[in-house]
Amino acid sequence: MFGSGRLANTGYLSILPVDQGIEHSAGASFAPNPAYFDPANIAKLALEGGCNAVASTLGVLGAVSRQYAHKIPFIMKFNHNEFISYPNSFDQIRFASVEQAFDMGAMGVGATIYFGSEESKRQLVEVSELFQQAHELGMFTVLWCYLRNSDFKTAGTDYHTAADMTGQANHLGVTIQADIIKQKLPETNGGFNALKFGKTHKAVYSDLTTDHPIDLTRYQVANCYMGRAGLINSGGASGGESDLQEAVKTAVINKRAGGTGLISGRKAFQRPMADGIALLNSIQNVYLADGVTIA
Repeated sequence: MFGSGRLANTGYLSILPVDQGIEHSAGASFAPNPAYFDPANIAKLALEGGCNAVASTLGVLGAVSRQYAHKIPFIMKFNHNEFISYPNSFDQIRFASVEQAFDMGAMGVGATIYFGSEESKRQLVEVSELFQQAHELGMFTVLWCYLRNSDFKTAGTDYHTAADMTGQANHLGVTIQADIIKQKLPETNGGFNALKFGKTHKAVYSDLTTDHPIDLTRYQVANCYMGRAGLINSGGASGGESDLQEAVKTAVINKRAGGTGLISGRKAFQRPMADGIALLNSIQNVYLADGVTIA
């Protein structure tokens, strides 16, 4: 994967993730650009957009594996939060096996754990076992390390993106040997103290972090075994005209903090393909730019 795409052999990654058809519903994800109901266009966007890899579902990647698996690395995500049960619940359940990913020619597998949720302990066990299977087959592993608990959001602050808490989620992720950690960009800090749970240390806030987004992200990297497991930050939802500016800003923060790259989906595929390719290339240009250095 590190030898593929425009960022080949730079040590950085640009990945297109398209699992939102399950996680957010196909209508919500693809109605803005119906061309992406077709899996071939997802693979085409990743390939022509110069990405190192495309991450998606068993169905999406399986539908185009004979045409694209030898052209761009596949990351098959084997668990999802389906979004049609009523009332909506939040639990990552297994949709596919590691063997299915291997058989279609995928190079890696991906999974999500909702740390902080009631189901997270079961998810930890399931994902750890499947990551072991993937490594035995010579595949790499990517973990979406997300926090999920309604009590993490208070009247004034949403601590789902707190640096101290997302950092601990990252640390649990690398403990089960995730090779790459996907995490949201931190927007705040001090979650453990504000919510009065868990354990932390005053030096986390006085010495290891500041309010600057680069420092907050650097703490996420530190929790990935000081970057031995790469941190890729997510691009987030599409906001329209501000998408390009936000994506480039996130890439600069990630790179300057010592991160490994960006994984951006909706900002790229919820617009015409040419515009999506241009956005992906703009992200990659940050990692190719010698003037953007580690802070």
